[in-house]
Amino acid sequence: MMVMTVPAVDRPVPHPHSGWQRVVLVGFMGSGKSTVGRLLAHRLEWTFVDLDDEVEARADCSVDELFRVAGEAEFRRVEGEAGAAALARPRTVLAPGGGWSLAPGRLEGLPAGSLTVWHEVTPEVAVRRATGHGRVRPLLAGSDPVERARELLRQREEVYRRARLHLEAGAATPAALVNAIVAHMKGSA
Repeated sequence: MMVMTVPAVDRPVPHPHSGWQRVVLVGFMGSGKSTVGRLLAHRLEWTFVDLDDEVEARADCSVDELFRVAGEAEFRRVEGEAGAAALARPRTVLAPGGGWSLAPGRLEGLPAGSLTVWHEVTPEVAVRRATGHGRVRPLLAGSDPVERARELLRQREEVYRRARLHLEAGAATPAALVNAIVAHMKGSA
């Protein structure tokens, strides 16, 4: 596991000269993928795609409503289509949902030039972030969301570990995570 801390740098890095064409942020809900993804895309001057937003646009309803009305299988189908469309574009930062990377072969089948980054968080941090502001995530619904998060993380961790870069995202600031990703991109040219 590689965990980096890099001092803040405010200037953009439009071309990291590394051959990377995409960054795919993987990890559990509440790990900061969308926040970091937006900042990273801005810094690189690339396109940012929040896969949940793409799913909502395609389904013409919220993720929560899609889960409730059509079920998880339909959500995953739409999510897979939206992800494939996003990955077809170069110079893209993709922030998929926590379960997107679980489809068999999904991480291994990414286009060449795709950097995968795992945002690691504890179940407690994930639940606190994912359920803040009164929001209820369909997969955490129930009497003990932290225990449900532990269970889901146990099931998913093996897949998340396949990411090329692992970053501890529980206590790190979004800016520090962006800096670590950019430093890795530059250093792996």
